[in-house]
Amino acid sequence: QVQLVESGGGLVQAGGSLRLSCAASGRIASLYAMGWFRQAPGKEREFVAAVGWTGSNPDYVDSVKGRFTISRDNAKNTVFLQMNSLKPEDTAVYYCAADGPYGGTSRLRRQQADYWGQGTQVTVSS
Repeated sequence: QVQLVESGGGLVQAGGSLRLSCAASGRIASLYAMGWFRQAPGKEREFVAAVGWTGSNPDYVDSVKGRFTISRDNAKNTVFLQMNSLKPEDTAVYYCAADGPYGGTSRLRRQQADYWGQGTQVTVSS
């Protein structure tokens, strides 16, 4: 069992930055692929970024490439999403998810995951 708790959301002006964190608890949490997803009001949830359990080969949706960076600290069982140059269209509830163990990013890109967090709100004002 893996529990996920997101933090770091908030209100920011367009062009600003936020760093989301997802703390994973569980004996083998560091072996799971981790991903970020978001759901805007009235829209379906979408894949944002994912990273395999080794931290290599991050994957991003095209709309955030060059602006968002996913990383992980396995010693702390935490995955981060650094979001720069934020736009109003980035406004959404952001969810963390875990897949594995020894997972890659392909299932997460298809929004298939074993565990999901509760989400954290990100609001970007224009």
